[in-house]
Amino acid sequence: MRKITGMGETIMDILFKKGQPVAAVPGGSCFNSIISIGRTGLPCRFIGYTGNDRVGRDTQAFLQANGVAVEDFEIRDDEKSAISLAYLDDNGDATYQFYKNTPKAHKNWPIPDFQADDVLLFGSYYAICEGMRPQVAPTLEAANRAGAILYYDLNFRRSHAHELDALLPAIHQNFRESTIVRGSADDFEVMYHCRDARTIYTQHIAQYCPVFICTAGAQTITVCTPSGFFDFETPQVANVVSTVGAGDNFNAGFIFAVAREGVTRKQFEGLDYAQWKRLVDYATAFAGQACQTTENFVSKEFAEQMLNVKF
Repeated sequence: MRKITGMGETIMDILFKKGQPVAAVPGGSCFNSIISIGRTGLPCRFIGYTGNDRVGRDTQAFLQANGVAVEDFEIRDDEKSAISLAYLDDNGDATYQFYKNTPKAHKNWPIPDFQADDVLLFGSYYAICEGMRPQVAPTLEAANRAGAILYYDLNFRRSHAHELDALLPAIHQNFRESTIVRGSADDFEVMYHCRDARTIYTQHIAQYCPVFICTAGAQTITVCTPSGFFDFETPQVANVVSTVGAGDNFNAGFIFAVAREGVTRKQFEGLDYAQWKRLVDYATAFAGQACQTTENFVSKEFAEQMLNVKF
């Protein structure tokens, strides 16, 4: 059975509403995705590290408790685990304050094995910062050599806008290595001062990666491929509690669908509207459910139900 691998940072998210803490949950963009995937029972693992402290040990235990393998997850004595404060507004949207060290790879980090049509999910600052490139770049290369599907979630935050020129070479290399690039309109507004998916694809992504998914919160989702552009409406979500994990769970639902539908790496460029819609329907279902909780992932009950749902 194909394996799903997430690679990224871990962070403890402390959520505030009206100035008061309401929840504390382990997080990190790819971490959130892999927890939701683990809850479905698909074989998965997480590549990353955290500090040898209470937060870090609890994070590792949380991965294991949710069906995520941790043989490639480090507990480091020389690190403090990262913390973020997420302040939710009345719509459940968050602004953040981070307390963390700059990510850095240890020497001789082992590269995991990949098989054809396994999935590697990676992204965020972790995937482009200078400190992690000695781990990230060879991992992407190994996954590509094996014929895996590489899903890159850009997740470029405004707080790194001043570094964009320095980070663009790593971003472009990630584009080249990827089977699919996914980003939000907010990401590209920061990077390219543009929110139009078709323009972003033709001017900035198509030369590197043939498949691009652009999300825009509750607005239209656009899929761009060499065979055409496809637009999908985002379903309305009732009783939104927090949007912190929405994009991460879109990724989880999409990857779950790829495994569920048996989509191979070679098929992506030629999928038609109906095939893309099934994948996007899974993705938005996961994202919507995650918005209804203060957790950063779908509930175990929802994950189990999805095993019996066919879009």
